[in-house]
Amino acid sequence: MNFLRSVREEMKLVTWPSKKQLRHDSLVVIETAIIFALMFFIMDTGIQALINLIIR
Repeated sequence: MNFLRSVREEMKLVTWPSKKQLRHDSLVVIETAIIFALMFFIMDTGIQALINLIIR
């Protein structure tokens, strides 16, 4: 029970983000994921094309 009491006290000290900040941070994460996905897709397509040229 002492652990749960400690957790409750610590959770009172947490500073939660505002809705605006949470929305902004979420958009940054989504945009970053999309950018990396596109980068990997382009690199994978390029490498695949190079390998196909070498094999032929």
